[in-house]
Amino acid sequence: MIQELKNSYGTLFEEELLQEIIASATYKEVPEGFKLIEIGDYVKSMPLLVSGAIKILREDTDGDELLLYYLEKGETCTMTMACCMGQKKSEIRAIAETDTKLIMIPIEKMEVWTAKYKSWRDFVFESYHNRINELLLTVDSVAFLNMDERLLNYLKEKVRVTNTSILKNTHQEIAYDLHSSRVVISRLLKKLEKLGSIELHRNYIKILDLNKV
Repeated sequence: MIQELKNSYGTLFEEELLQEIIASATYKEVPEGFKLIEIGDYVKSMPLLVSGAIKILREDTDGDELLLYYLEKGETCTMTMACCMGQKKSEIRAIAETDTKLIMIPIEKMEVWTAKYKSWRDFVFESYHNRINELLLTVDSVAFLNMDERLLNYLKEKVRVTNTSILKNTHQEIAYDLHSSRVVISRLLKKLEKLGSIELHRNYIKILDLNKV
């Protein structure tokens, strides 16, 4: 954990804070698809990512999901942080998009470090800023883009986050992430295939050239 922590956060945090993190945090490795946080859970620790990616989802009253944003190396979840500070139940679902390594920070350390370390305060404020910008992009996407544009952006982001052109997602899973229906997503994916942008296979989607669209 020590080396991975320093590789990911050594330039952000001073040595004294790094040592406190090492002394109090828990190192965790989770596989792709692992559910880290469920809606309604009380959050007892805050994740710092050292590798991999996590997708953050919101759920409506009908149980349908919407992908809000991804967390990657060197980042943390602002919504988790807010729940930690207020000791409230989680309003998001967090699922490992890829095999992921995390450092879990106990919630009781957060206020202490915010008062004690400027680097921690800066990290927290920057995290809030970045996540708010990503939420605004999501709102703009839902409000102003049609579904084929949203799907295209979704596929591009998946390729970037997972660093692979082979996406092992079903049409239904993509529909859940985009708060759409499987029928609509399947139709749009077939359209992309006809354009030569992707290849559809039984258990995966191969990305060829999304810039053709």
